[in-house]
Amino acid sequence: MIALARANVKEAAASLISARQRSLLALLGIAIGVGSVIAMMSVGVIVRDEGLRQFKELGTDILSIRIRRAAPHLAALVTPEDAFRIAALPTLAAAAPYMTTQGRISIAGRAAQDVTVVGTTASLADLDKLSIATGRHISDLDTRRYYCVIGAAVASAMREAGFEKVVGEAVRLDSAVYTVVGVLKRIPQGKRRYDPTRSVLIPISTAQRVFTRPAVRNFTARMKPGAHHLAATQEVNDYFRRKSRDLRVRVRSAEQLIEQMYKQMRLFTLLLGSLGSISLLVGGIGVMNVMLISVAERRLEIGIRRAIGARRADIQSQFLIESVMLSLAGGAVGMGAGIAATWGICNFAGWTFQISATAMGLGMAVATACGVFFGFYPAWQAARLDPVATLRGT
Repeated sequence: MIALARANVKEAAASLISARQRSLLALLGIAIGVGSVIAMMSVGVIVRDEGLRQFKELGTDILSIRIRRAAPHLAALVTPEDAFRIAALPTLAAAAPYMTTQGRISIAGRAAQDVTVVGTTASLADLDKLSIATGRHISDLDTRRYYCVIGAAVASAMREAGFEKVVGEAVRLDSAVYTVVGVLKRIPQGKRRYDPTRSVLIPISTAQRVFTRPAVRNFTARMKPGAHHLAATQEVNDYFRRKSRDLRVRVRSAEQLIEQMYKQMRLFTLLLGSLGSISLLVGGIGVMNVMLISVAERRLEIGIRRAIGARRADIQSQFLIESVMLSLAGGAVGMGAGIAATWGICNFAGWTFQISATAMGLGMAVATACGVFFGFYPAWQAARLDPVATLRGT
């Protein structure tokens, strides 16, 4: 049995090599399909893990509190002082209010770039993990002062404009002039509602004076150790409901966002895998085409083998072996291509490179199944050929 299997494999390899052009094209189709499945599913897993890493960097004990659009008289009920009262809730340890708007910063008399202006208090730096490169953070003593902390990209623009010492310099933000008191380290946006690299932080009391919409709508809070996010969410909702039952508050915890992200990423990964499977389907059709041509060209060979005693099952297994070998070879090449493509995407995006073991196993399993499925009909057709007709050439 082993000797027969070895002989079949050897003969199948020789047959595929003899039709090298067709075999190479079919192999390429399978390789593209398997490579697409591996790369797309691996990217889906990497995106999921990258999002989880960003959550962990900020902390999974963080709550994001947003006051939804409300009438002006309701919006006025929410003030920066609410952060202190929220922080005093039993399940919360700290809270910080912040306001955001879009602005244009001018450096050395020229418009440098559009930035996100964030009006906040000193406590946001700790909650949002905003590290200082030089200078200092906004202080609670900077009440109504025109001081600002700028992101790394804004600081780079100032250096390009000729400012050697960024801290202490003056910049024009919209219609007001601010003194730079600190520069943030280069920080990815992650799950923050603003990009720290392209932001300018000012005291929230100053923001209330210069923003066209001075209402406080956002808070970031940290839960106490051991506190459950549902209990914290309920306490925050109850607090704002006591201020006004018409206030609409959305509280989102990191744990809730992680759960939602996992659900979305599962669908995303499934979608990517499905797109890759379309390429694999096209490759499988190419395998079937190659095998059908092979059957047509080897009719005489099939007739001779039947005439000297080969059974239909022997003929069918021979062509099935060729189809599976072709698919497995394409799968091996596709595996290497998928790994290389995933590495290239991770290198370009700055993500941590990893390969999904599930995608690797699924890719090879599907390649094998593809060889069996798309090779079955040509093999069945070869086994059903009339040996007398094939020897006569009809």
